[in-house]
Amino acid sequence: MISARLKQLRLARGWSQDDLVAQIGGLVTKASISKYETGKAVPSSIVLNKLAKSLGVKSVQLWGEPKVDIEFIAYRKSSGLSKREQIKTENLVRQALEDRVYLQTTVYAGQTCDCPVMQFPVRKLEDAEKAASKLRKQWRLGVDPIGNLVSVLEDHCIHVIEIEAHDKFDGISAYAKEDKQVIAAAVVSRKGVPGERQRLNIAHELGHTVLKIAKDVDEEAAAFRFGGAFLAPAELIRREVGEHRTNVRLEELLILKEKFGLSIQAILRRLLDLEAISKNYYQSWSIRINKEGMRKSEPYPLVPEKPEWLDRTVYRGLAERLFTREEAVRYAGKEIENDDSLDLIKRRAFLNLPLEERRKVMRSQAGALSKEYESDFEWRDWEGGDIVDGI
Repeated sequence: MISARLKQLRLARGWSQDDLVAQIGGLVTKASISKYETGKAVPSSIVLNKLAKSLGVKSVQLWGEPKVDIEFIAYRKSSGLSKREQIKTENLVRQALEDRVYLQTTVYAGQTCDCPVMQFPVRKLEDAEKAASKLRKQWRLGVDPIGNLVSVLEDHCIHVIEIEAHDKFDGISAYAKEDKQVIAAAVVSRKGVPGERQRLNIAHELGHTVLKIAKDVDEEAAAFRFGGAFLAPAELIRREVGEHRTNVRLEELLILKEKFGLSIQAILRRLLDLEAISKNYYQSWSIRINKEGMRKSEPYPLVPEKPEWLDRTVYRGLAERLFTREEAVRYAGKEIENDDSLDLIKRRAFLNLPLEERRKVMRSQAGALSKEYESDFEWRDWEGGDIVDGI
């Protein structure tokens, strides 16, 4: 009801109850907001409308009860987020995933998803490697490099959500259940990172999503091992680099970076995991990377991938009149022009012209069309023709 939804929307914006009071111009007190959120009181229609407007939603949406259960899988242990930032992020992701589930079930009704949440057991790190291979096989990806990781995940109902977040935040994953059935998942990544880091972050969160990691296994190590193996399969890495190497040049690493969409650091780690290079050689490269500042900024950064599912789905739903333009704007998080807005502006401008000016424009257009008819005789075939059924 309104209590849970109001609190979720407020926290998703990172607002305290005092902040919300300020947003509605002090119409009610902090104590009143607290009562609304705990279900001890119900706002009047005037207050409800003001709350909805400040939160960027329609009043009716504050009454809506979530139709799916959202569960979060993991934060990285090194995320460094404060408790307040964590609460804000979770509620932001919760709202975003609820919206995507609604769009998914509305626009693609009846579509089933291959979203294997926590279906691959990991009892040792090598199991994460095997899980990556199994998932590639399940999704029919072969062993070639994945050109667009975001697109692959979106094709399997794993929504990629990008958020503005603290630079210590790398990602989080969650999934949505309806009647105890997983119907969608989400991996969340921070905006503004290079493509190579973005891809590994997303693949790492995918690992947290699909792996069922034993308690005595390092979760982060398993998720990173999965991510590296998913983006750079062992078979292909060995084919490109060889079974064993005593030396690897920077130029070669840059080529591999472009091919696999992974950072130099991630490629070197992948070579170490596959025992293609020694631990000592890996450490010598780590020292060089630190010394040359490549840990924070690598040469030739890749362009980040952009999620497209949300925009594509919103535009399709709007075109098929499954929801209003106002609703589409809220789901897309940006303005959407009416299809006929430009034509309407032109028509109004034409009608505002003086009569003689309108006649002049119409004569000009008639002259242009007459030349078209004179040079193209296909239109004659339609004169007096028979009506054809079944086309």
